[in-house]
Amino acid sequence: MNNTARSGIIIFWSIFSFIHSGCVQNNDEKPDMVSLANLIEEATIAQIHESFKNGELTSEKLTGYYLEKIARFDQSSRLNAIILINPDAIKIARELDEEFKNTGKLRPLHGIPVVVKDNFDTEGIQTTGGSLALKGSIPPDDSYQVRKLKEAGAIVLCKSNMAEWAFSAEVTESSIAGITRNPYNLDHVPAGSSGGTAAAVASNFGMIGLGSDTGNSIRGPSSHACLVGIRSTMGLTSRDGIIPLYLRNDIGGPMCRTVEDAVRVFEVIAGYDPADPITKLSEGKVPENYTQFLQTENLKGVRIGVFRQLSNKEGADPEVVELFNKALQDLKALGAEVVEGINIPGFYNYEDEVWCNTIEHDVNIYLASLGENAPYKTFEDIYKSGLYLPYIKERIERGIGYDNIDPVDREDPCEDVYTDPSNVAFTKVVLAMMDEHNLDAIIYPSWSNPARLVGDMESPDGNNCYQIPPPTGMPSITVPMGFVSHNLPAGLQFTGRHFSEPELIRFVYAYEQATKHRRPPEIFNLNRGVHGK
Repeated sequence: MNNTARSGIIIFWSIFSFIHSGCVQNNDEKPDMVSLANLIEEATIAQIHESFKNGELTSEKLTGYYLEKIARFDQSSRLNAIILINPDAIKIARELDEEFKNTGKLRPLHGIPVVVKDNFDTEGIQTTGGSLALKGSIPPDDSYQVRKLKEAGAIVLCKSNMAEWAFSAEVTESSIAGITRNPYNLDHVPAGSSGGTAAAVASNFGMIGLGSDTGNSIRGPSSHACLVGIRSTMGLTSRDGIIPLYLRNDIGGPMCRTVEDAVRVFEVIAGYDPADPITKLSEGKVPENYTQFLQTENLKGVRIGVFRQLSNKEGADPEVVELFNKALQDLKALGAEVVEGINIPGFYNYEDEVWCNTIEHDVNIYLASLGENAPYKTFEDIYKSGLYLPYIKERIERGIGYDNIDPVDREDPCEDVYTDPSNVAFTKVVLAMMDEHNLDAIIYPSWSNPARLVGDMESPDGNNCYQIPPPTGMPSITVPMGFVSHNLPAGLQFTGRHFSEPELIRFVYAYEQATKHRRPPEIFNLNRGVHGK
């Protein structure tokens, strides 16, 4: 779909939403962008809820503000983060305002608009995985994570652009919506595949976001867009209703502007889901809440290992390395014991052994879940349709040819990360290294290089996200650690043992609160449009 057509769709849905809510009929109710900006921009969930309670703000005004901002800026800036708007967003916001008025109670995410990556099933709203092949596909129900957010009072505001079928860690480009740019520098990319969510949340087009992460795609875009991204322990969050890439590695999770907001989203989605059997591992391991670990006390006694095999890898950008070394000093100032000299012998030799391709089998199951309304019945049919961008053709071809055999029944079996021999062996090596040095976590730059220029697929990417958590099932959180040249953000990644999210939350929150590296992009000026235009 070309940008002109997409712009028309976004404007149409925005106008539809305002008409539906009465906002166009009563101009006094249409959001005053400038007066609301100071109240809304960069506010946390807790701060917004306080504004609800004291009467400064309603969910309807909050939602209308975001819809107006998306309609005004997403296409005109060339950011291109949004695929479509939920036409019922304002209606739902008004219902939630009425609920609060009648009960005096706010649900955990009451009235909070969320940007949802377009591979999460959303009932009644098109879900495409960024593919023209799924244009018009309406799933029969919500994905587990979307349902839990709705139950907590969140509003699905929009669906965000993504790398088609989530194939690319480097770029967010789809056949249904084109390319998404980095809001901190529009000449650069936001990485992939959840770049649409990253760009939208970073730009204050929504309060919170959902992304998915097979090898990178929550943490990489979060790093490139000055956000906090959480990839959980495998089995702590459900994958039900997320269009799969490689299900054995896929995880959905929050992408937010602050650790606090990411944790508030995370505690809503964490836990057992019968529709995803691997989440049975979480039973007995989910605390009453995760917000209790948002503590700012010093980190005395915490041992954090510096994984130089990733921070100092060949081609690493000197400015990113400098930021990383400064982060180490900041952690020491917080009382942490920063441990150097750790390494994993033969670390890079494991790369080819711990990954296997399951997309054909996994997508076929997803297509079957759509029932008779599925646009295509098999992944091979989608390949034959030609409805995808050229840059993913080879990736699709590599995924076809397993005759839809269950991965565990292949001649060379591909099991989940907890049972596959190659993954188990690698996990043991990583944990042995942590045990040897008595480490609570290991840290490294999320990417060792800043965001590439749009169209550049040759310079070092520096992606460190796929190396440890995806093949081991271990959790990881990225948090902003500053900016390099050309106003490009960089992220610091904390990786811990299985189900160590409480400890990781404590570490990243203490670091975030001490350093305050988050800042919004400067490309939007509410009085005169996009800077430089």
